[in-house]
Amino acid sequence: MANPVLQQKDGRALGEQSSPQDTIRRLVWQMAIATLLLMSIGSATRVMNAGLACPDWPLCYGVLIPAQQMNVQVFLEWFHRLDAAFLGLSAMALVGQSFWYRQHLPRWVLPTSVLALGLILCQGLLGGLTVTELLRFDIVTAHLGMALLFFTTLLVTGTLLLPHRGNGTVSPLTFWVSLTATVLIYLQSLLGALVGSRWALHQCFGYAQLCTVMNSHLIGVVPASLASLAVIFLAWRTPALHPRLRGLANLAGGLLLLQILLGVATFYLHLQVEPLTIAHQTVGAALLGTLIGFTVLARRDRTLAQLVMKSETGSELPSHQTQGI
Repeated sequence: MANPVLQQKDGRALGEQSSPQDTIRRLVWQMAIATLLLMSIGSATRVMNAGLACPDWPLCYGVLIPAQQMNVQVFLEWFHRLDAAFLGLSAMALVGQSFWYRQHLPRWVLPTSVLALGLILCQGLLGGLTVTELLRFDIVTAHLGMALLFFTTLLVTGTLLLPHRGNGTVSPLTFWVSLTATVLIYLQSLLGALVGSRWALHQCFGYAQLCTVMNSHLIGVVPASLASLAVIFLAWRTPALHPRLRGLANLAGGLLLLQILLGVATFYLHLQVEPLTIAHQTVGAALLGTLIGFTVLARRDRTLAQLVMKSETGSELPSHQTQGI
């Protein structure tokens, strides 16, 4: 009877030792959710023509809370900046905690946290330039691109810190197809941002201008969708696939279908229904995030398979390759 008690105490001790990693992981996932909200509010700001509702930066009408000027447009721009400020402070806290707990964390966590802080600082700078440069389309597109990179960094970090134990069933093909789909969805999101920032749909239908920009986004749907469907197909063709990976593949399938339907509706309604446009961009970011999660877990699964193969042949992987499995 003594041994189980000792094991239980040891288990709690181990749990206490792993608590810094749990703390970092929770903070990262909270930041990822806030980033998805930030991009959604940013989309609403653009489609509601609220990008210049606050004519100055970083304040709004020279104050922190523009109570006298507050309306829907001012609120959207002001709340967008508030969420961005929250993320900036959270990124600083992430770096501080990663440094403080660095002895209890994988070695890559601290530099990745610093990278995330650098990305959100660049994001804030681009946000200021969108106002001072009067919504210049290339800066607006880069603004979203940087937000997606920050979102990606958070999701990769959070997924690597998950207490996930793979079963080594993911094939190399599945991993590479998933990585390809992730890159294509990211590029398609950038094309969508370019279409939105240049109002290419209105310009093409109204004045027969910028149709090339609009068509590039429409054509980009094909490879991005096919690659995503290939990920789902390969997941279904793997009977022993880990339930978490199977769930992500199913979620990606649902989001892809919803994204296509929203895109078709947005196209035929000429961006006249703002909630549809906002949902289209938000679901696109959610699809990207789902594929990122699948790709990272697939990589962890492949690393486990390599570790098992090495152990069977009598050799071992370096310790840095086993972290995060």
